[in-house]
Amino acid sequence: MTDVLDSQADPQPDLSPPPYSLGQMVLYFLKLGTWGFGGPIALVGYMKRDLVEARGWISESDYKEGLSLAQLAPGPLAEQLAIYMGYVHYGTLGATLTGLIFPLPAFLMVLALGWAYTIYGGLPWMQAIFYTVGATVIGIIANSSYKLTVKTIGQDWLFWAIYIVSAAVTVITESEKISLILAAGVLVWLVKAPPKQWRPRRLSSFAIVPFLPTLMAIPAADLGILWQIFTFFGKAGAFVFGSGLAIVPFLYGGLVNELQWLNAQEFVDAVAVAMITPGPIVITVGFIGFLVAGFWGAVIAAIATFFPCYLFTIIPAPYFKKHGKQPGVAAFVEGVTVAAIGAITGAVVVLGKRSLVDIPTIIVAVVTLALLLTFKKKLPEPLLVIVSAVIGLAIYPLTH
Repeated sequence: MTDVLDSQADPQPDLSPPPYSLGQMVLYFLKLGTWGFGGPIALVGYMKRDLVEARGWISESDYKEGLSLAQLAPGPLAEQLAIYMGYVHYGTLGATLTGLIFPLPAFLMVLALGWAYTIYGGLPWMQAIFYTVGATVIGIIANSSYKLTVKTIGQDWLFWAIYIVSAAVTVITESEKISLILAAGVLVWLVKAPPKQWRPRRLSSFAIVPFLPTLMAIPAADLGILWQIFTFFGKAGAFVFGSGLAIVPFLYGGLVNELQWLNAQEFVDAVAVAMITPGPIVITVGFIGFLVAGFWGAVIAAIATFFPCYLFTIIPAPYFKKHGKQPGVAAFVEGVTVAAIGAITGAVVVLGKRSLVDIPTIIVAVVTLALLLTFKKKLPEPLLVIVSAVIGLAIYPLTH
């Protein structure tokens, strides 16, 4: 991490051709959106493993900048990082294509599940699968959190202090505090690169902008309901920080308590769908939109949720990329990154309290984590999810 902070000169533009084609990047995110289980914490870990470490398509510094920018802005973390990864070498076109293709497989899956749920009046087998899949997901994200922590924080006492405080606050409040993340960035900036090292004239332009025919045949609600869906989910995408962790209570309060579009059990089923499908966990909005207003309700809910994060990524990206390696800005970014990883670790605890409900689920989570730590890259996560689903179908009737 210190190599970025030690750079005192403005970075020279990289004029070399990208080490991959735009088609290769789009294909990667299509595959990740199809097979990437584990929610945002696991997904950002997959991107680092595949794009930075294994293939060398994205530099370590670009990845950190993308992760920091994704944490600074509201909306789904993994989707924002995917958009930024597309932006790094191919600008707005790359960002647009990766942003569209990454959640598409999961969106199609939740459409199919929404259709089945609507036609057959519920998915009792879904609860059986979620019973153990949720525990497996906890093991997967715990492993990803561990690797991010070890590789990013190092032995710096200030970083560890920020990390611990951020994790603790996330566990206590069960949400991610953007004010704490920003404060961490300012603290590291003041300690490691005080304002006297800045060159204001160089930074004057820097700013973080505040920041299926069968499916379609099911009747949709009128335009009034569709407009309500657009405005409600637009708020979720534009103002909720913390990705899947923070958006779940926001959705519950609005959908169940205020608008009463879903009952509590339907909402739990929607969260279960999000956990057993790949890609961004926030894709549950497509399932919810389908339950409320059919096919077009799902489409509008997804667009309203994801479009703000697209804007909050591509608008500040040029400034962030251009000035992100300035000593002061780099220090701020590192502070934000450390606090974000602390929040991710705290999220593991929060989600674990909801998924690890008895001895069998605890055993599943522990075994999953142990297998991942033992076999590292040799054990594919989707295989673990499939095996876990089969186990859930077998033991759920015995435990409930």
